[in-house]
Amino acid sequence: MTPSRPRGGQAGRDQPHRDGGQANRSQRRGTAAGRNGRDGRDGRDRKGRGRPAAPPYDEDGVRLQKILAEAGLASRRAAEDMIMAGRVRVDGVRVRELGLKVDPTRRRVEVDGMPIETDPGKLTLALNKPPGVVSTMDDPQDRPTLAGLVESRTERLFHVGRLDRDSEGLILLTNDGALANALSHPSHEVPKTYLATVEGRVGPGVGKRLRQGIELEDGPAAVDSFRVVDAIPGYTQVELTLHSGRNRVVRRLLAAVGHPVTGLARVRIGPIALGDLKSGRWRVLGATELASLKKAAGL
Repeated sequence: MTPSRPRGGQAGRDQPHRDGGQANRSQRRGTAAGRNGRDGRDGRDRKGRGRPAAPPYDEDGVRLQKILAEAGLASRRAAEDMIMAGRVRVDGVRVRELGLKVDPTRRRVEVDGMPIETDPGKLTLALNKPPGVVSTMDDPQDRPTLAGLVESRTERLFHVGRLDRDSEGLILLTNDGALANALSHPSHEVPKTYLATVEGRVGPGVGKRLRQGIELEDGPAAVDSFRVVDAIPGYTQVELTLHSGRNRVVRRLLAAVGHPVTGLARVRIGPIALGDLKSGRWRVLGATELASLKKAAGL
């Protein structure tokens, strides 16, 4: 009787190999990778052979663990652990071995699926804009601008989005054109959260109206979330989150429901929070924050 053919990996377990079982381990890794990488993201062969793709190697590049450490993501030792744990990809290919050299200006490096800024010349700042400052780097009327708040920086920075002159809070400045364009593009719809002080007592039906949408002069607009934070005689503080970046949209929405704004501050853009950053001060975004921001922007 002709023996039946063993199923899948059974043959690999029953048949001896000269390498003392290394092939068995490779086969199991390949099978798991094949399951995880059917779309090619795991760097495996798209035809299902489970053959690992070679990560890019740049002879004149920088060691991968050094790139991660200098990006501020982790210490050199912790970066090595990330690599050996398979948490790092270069140009979509998972890297597990130390010693890989890559050109940080050419390669896309990801940790846990989040892109890491590897170009040391690029940076992004979080700035707490005070009221009275216009959201521009140059003003022909000689009013206070964002440039005056970051005059110690030598990079050519430009702001991402705007806050009106009377508003305050979080605004991003960067010299990364791709990031600025992605954050500004309507298709990515990065959410923004605001704290507003409004006139009057906000009733329980206001939030529902804002979530359903209000017809403004330039079209309908709606919030993603709305809640009352605090109330004092004559005024209410509310928090609202929305994707729209239209001019003065928060003020117009709240005025449309009968609660004109007397004070407005932006406290979050996507994953970046204003936190306890003082008015008029700025800080450089860390590697983890920047990676989260890029992911939110679709980069």
